[in-house]
Amino acid sequence: MKALVTGAAGFIGSHLAERLLQDGYEVCGVDKFLENYPRQWKEQNLSGLLRHPRFRFIESDLVQLSLPELIDGVVYVFHLAAQPGVRASWGKEFDRYTHNNLLATQKLLEACKGRRIQKFVFASSSSVYGDTTDLPMREDGVTCPVSPYGMTKLAGEHLCYLYWKAFEVPVVSLRFFTVYGPRQRPDMGFHIFMRALLRDEELPLYDDGEQTRDFTFYSDIVGGTLAAAQYPGFGEIFNLGGGCRTTLNEMLQTLETISGRKLRIKKLPRQAGDVRHTEAELGRARDRLGFNPHVGLAEGLRQEWEWLGSCLK
Repeated sequence: MKALVTGAAGFIGSHLAERLLQDGYEVCGVDKFLENYPRQWKEQNLSGLLRHPRFRFIESDLVQLSLPELIDGVVYVFHLAAQPGVRASWGKEFDRYTHNNLLATQKLLEACKGRRIQKFVFASSSSVYGDTTDLPMREDGVTCPVSPYGMTKLAGEHLCYLYWKAFEVPVVSLRFFTVYGPRQRPDMGFHIFMRALLRDEELPLYDDGEQTRDFTFYSDIVGGTLAAAQYPGFGEIFNLGGGCRTTLNEMLQTLETISGRKLRIKKLPRQAGDVRHTEAELGRARDRLGFNPHVGLAEGLRQEWEWLGSCLK
């Protein structure tokens, strides 16, 4: 069977593609190589995949591709490609978010109309909930994003639902909660914290550190994504979280213990679009997808620390 993975050179996409190959799929990966972080990291993510005989890679903008031809013979579509980042989504940069998160998603959904795909899995984000105090965040709760990025991910969910209702495109949307682990993007928090430790640099910490996140290890996200592809239902939304809400201060203490080093922290004001707390309600994902996160924060941090240390030697 053939699977399409968009964003295949990215953090989660490359791990997902590898798992699909391990499970016996033929995989077509697409990536635009966005300029949000250095290309070398993405090429490193792809290095093992490119050697695999059942992997085909296309470097292109989804908006420019002949998508009907791309989808020909595909059973599962995993749409992970997106312009990421909450803080970067304001002002003149918003054009990139509408292009890569909205227009690309709509064109891919349009190409799936009338096709015999079994599932279109859309990677959304906990950012759709916004800065709510209604915790844990439930799939049927209020969505009120506080960043342009979050707004585009929520709009992507709505597009998926529309194409299911109007054209029976077999969609499922997944709201990822703060994913981390080996290959994490260099503009994401854990990567930034660990890089500062390795280089003995001052670490910028926005807000007071008592904000909380539901941190989720990449392998749990990959497992939940594959479970969503096998799930018999359509038009639904699921949270995928780590199952444990932790403050940034607690996380940093754990990282210091793992590394045996002391962070030099510079506290800065809270940034526009940041939320104070996230926590995923996982009941629906457990009941319908069999989702159960396995990797705890300390173990996940240790794996990312070892990976990044080997990369920066």
